Amino acid sequence: MVWRNTPTRFGLVTRLLHWGMALALVGMLAFGTRIATMEPGLANLWMYGLHKSVGLILLGLVIVRLVWHRLSPPPAPQGATDDWTQRMARAAHGLMYVLLLAIPLSGWVASSASGLDVMLFDRWVIPPIAPVSEAWENAGWAAHGLLTKLLMGVLALHVAGAVKRQIGGDGTLTRMWRGRR
Repeated sequence: MVWRNTPTRFGLVTRLLHWGMALALVGMLAFGTRIATMEPGLANLWMYGLHKSVGLILLGLVIVRLVWHRLSPPPAPQGATDDWTQRMARAAHGLMYVLLLAIPLSGWVASSASGLDVMLFDRWVIPPIAPVSEAWENAGWAAHGLLTKLLMGVLALHVAGAVKRQIGGDGTLTRMWRGRR
């Protein structure tokens, strides 16, 4: 079992981070979409807290993933490197990382600006990162919603590209699943 990435293989750490975060993101997107349509109240307040907690965990995992990629660079993409699909894949990956940082940060800003404590699993208070302000709160929630919709589109392109490449026979999806082609 290879823990680190090699020039031709994804290591176990990279694959666990990728698939674990993918599963958590799909859950968070569905959960966030659901709670966005709810009227906040005492009966469902715990759902907002859970969403914030998981969002903060995902923020931490994105940072871990970025550090891990510096310590153990991923293998080079399969196929022709000058192909337009490779350039699109690189752009989509870059945009995904930006969004995976910006979305939880915008939620944290909006929550901080509301004046309510941001709690991690109803146990630890996370310091506010924005002043209490209706303008900051509104801007934070607007950014959070817009960036989340953009992430949904980029993730759909990412999945479609991976499936297209797998059907085309380059083994990219298999390599991310098993570590090797």
